[in-house]
Amino acid sequence: MDAVGPYLDRMLASFVGGIPAPALVINPDEKIMYANAKGLKLFGPTIVGRHYVIAMRQPALLGAIEIALSKGENSTPRLVIANSAREVVYQVTVSALEGGRAMCVFEDVTEQEHISAIRRDFVANVSHELRTPLTSLLGFIETLQGAAKDDSVARGRFLVIMSREAERMNRLVRDLLSLSRVESEERMRPTIACDLVVLVGMAVTALRPTAQNAGVELEITGDASPLMVPADPDQMVQVFQNLIENAIKYGAAGGLVTVDMQKDDSDTLRLGRTIAVRVIDRGDGVDAIHIPRLTERFYRVDNHRSREMGGTGLGLAIVKHIVNRHRGRMRIESIKGKGTTFTVILPQA
Repeated sequence: MDAVGPYLDRMLASFVGGIPAPALVINPDEKIMYANAKGLKLFGPTIVGRHYVIAMRQPALLGAIEIALSKGENSTPRLVIANSAREVVYQVTVSALEGGRAMCVFEDVTEQEHISAIRRDFVANVSHELRTPLTSLLGFIETLQGAAKDDSVARGRFLVIMSREAERMNRLVRDLLSLSRVESEERMRPTIACDLVVLVGMAVTALRPTAQNAGVELEITGDASPLMVPADPDQMVQVFQNLIENAIKYGAAGGLVTVDMQKDDSDTLRLGRTIAVRVIDRGDGVDAIHIPRLTERFYRVDNHRSREMGGTGLGLAIVKHIVNRHRGRMRIESIKGKGTTFTVILPQA
């Protein structure tokens, strides 16, 4: 304890104590000299005075500390700590100090790494979703320019497929733009009072032709009196169109889709007085294992079936973000072979 002197020791301890992240100082004898309150919480209250290897066992971090103590070189290794709840990732700044000491400061970068992983997955998914129709289009164009140039029957068939693939890309781009817009507005609370009965009616009217083509009957039940909520009307219509269209596509086997609206006081402590809108189908239902992931971007229970029906895998993600913007909640309940219910709960105006 040594060359720095008691006064500088106290200054160093005070400095480490003021760092707003877990931090500790290691002596030239490789024992931990100081740890601030967050450092003690991270590594345990008995680490001071013990060899640093006992507290931190990951090779990259141990090597960085050794180099800082022996060569005076700084570095920023990662430390991954797995606990019962989740895996926490730290970026550790290992700095060489005067007197042959080293200081480690642990910055929690778990959330940043999670966001980076989501971004990478998103880019990979978008690339994959676009690559398939693009490959088809390029293949048909090449065929029409070559072998099928003078084949009118093949040309007509290929143009139909090309139109379908182009529309698929158009839907994907449209949903991506919609998702981006919704996410950018998610913290802006709507203030205009709108009647949910009217908005649901607009969504149902727009989808009646789709339902008739699929052999599905649409019905509206529940409270027919005005049900006022603060809402962005266009986004709210989009929510119910997405949910009803999903019910038509994947619940067509049941032949009936119900949209039920009721005043709901089941969660007044958190949300106050609310309105619940339930979109109910009687189709095949979804296995419980899939339900927590249904609102993830590009998550599909059945990839092939979803693509065949024109799904982009973004509809429920858009719904989730719009409902969040409106301070609402969404529940998904499903019984395999009996159908699925999507419930949107919104605060009353």
